[in-house]
Amino acid sequence: MKVLYFAWLRGRVGAGEESLTLPDGIATVGQLLDWLAARSPGHADALRDRAVVRVAVNQEFAGPETPVSANDEIALFPPMTGGGGGAS
Repeated sequence: MKVLYFAWLRGRVGAGEESLTLPDGIATVGQLLDWLAARSPGHADALRDRAVVRVAVNQEFAGPETPVSANDEIALFPPMTGGGGGAS
């Protein structure tokens, strides 16, 4: 599995991406995030507030119950902010 970290998540984890082998029992995004958070203090810090972390599995937005498998690409990123700038 490839896990990609974007924006401030990259800084807290200390890497832009990781290639990982999932342990048995990791079948959903929620389980994956729990496992990642236990990997290091940086991972724990990055994933402390799950409300500010978005997840995509194979470039599709995903929730905690979304299934994951060994060949997936997982992207973790903060919420996107709207560009505003509309005409008045």
